[in-house]
Amino acid sequence: MKGVVLAGGLGTRFHPVTKVVNKHLLDVFDEPMVFYPIRTLAAAGIEEITLVTGEEIAQFKKLLGDGSSLGVRITYAYQEGERGIADALSRAESLVSGHPICVILGDNIFQESLAGAAEAFADQGKGAKILLKQVSPEDARRFGVAEVADGKILGIEEKPDAPRSDLVVTGCYFYDDRVFDLIRTLVPSARGELEVTDLNNVYIAERTMTYDVLRGWWTDAGTPASKLKASILVALEKGVTFHR
Repeated sequence: MKGVVLAGGLGTRFHPVTKVVNKHLLDVFDEPMVFYPIRTLAAAGIEEITLVTGEEIAQFKKLLGDGSSLGVRITYAYQEGERGIADALSRAESLVSGHPICVILGDNIFQESLAGAAEAFADQGKGAKILLKQVSPEDARRFGVAEVADGKILGIEEKPDAPRSDLVVTGCYFYDDRVFDLIRTLVPSARGELEVTDLNNVYIAERTMTYDVLRGWWTDAGTPASKLKASILVALEKGVTFHR
């Protein structure tokens, strides 16, 4: 299995600082944000990783090089503009096609190892797998929300005003080697992007999508507030004690 880290986007929520540096190179506690998804893949036994990013690709190459300092092998793919997560993934095709893949969004941080999920997906052999997390109804409105019944995913609704469940789709996706053909069947959404929710719903429609529910904490660091939350969670995980 190969890994893909998606680290593009404009990072407008972090302006003005992201006018000169990619969001995924900002710090989460004591390390660059992008270190966390790379380490998560490495801990799951996935050592060949493609990082997809935009104009700041030279910044990543300077920081990460060939990935050996993090115990992985990194190749790079370029995404022009902001055309959605599925489009970003398609930029990695020439480097990972023919293999099952694990995709992680570059601003997602997971407490627990994903090794079990990776092994389960390898045994699954076909289709896709996503990782869900139970959150508050208020927080669910920020994410894709999964409707689940009898152990099956019935559908995913993107950022609903009235979520049908409290299980949101985290930024980790496992796909079989058909994923790039399926991306080519997608049509841009109203905001002009190829949506990962539409890709996931293709797998759900063919009933080859499975899921796990995370038990440990998970957070994105895609806003100033969630990045602060991520830093605090990581600091606590590393044994830091805060005093008033």
